[in-house]
Amino acid sequence: MERGDTIPTTRRPAWLGAAALLIASWIAVAALSLQVRAGAEVVAVAFPPWWGTERALVAAASANASIVRLTALPTLLVVRPDRDGGLNRLYESGAWLTIDPRAVAACLKPDDLGAGDDLRGR
Repeated sequence: MERGDTIPTTRRPAWLGAAALLIASWIAVAALSLQVRAGAEVVAVAFPPWWGTERALVAAASANASIVRLTALPTLLVVRPDRDGGLNRLYESGAWLTIDPRAVAACLKPDDLGAGDDLRGR
């Protein structure tokens, strides 16, 4: 009896299910914790990563948002949107998402918060 060619079966690695569950739970926790709270006056706004600082600043200004701080990431700004539809105008100007500014505190290094970065003079 001759041995025939066997067709190898593809199996997922045993750790793949656990890794998928870990990633899904991380995304869920991040989505809940980064969410802007109702009635928040100040929000962090993320623009596309290929934009430069100047383009992000122009987009935020075109949405009538007051720029509060710059962060270590050039396309992540902390702004005070206009009360009348300010968040919608930020999205229309190119913002990808708005998040709670306290959640991005890691992006604000103490060295970066000099007098020039706090544009409101606080």
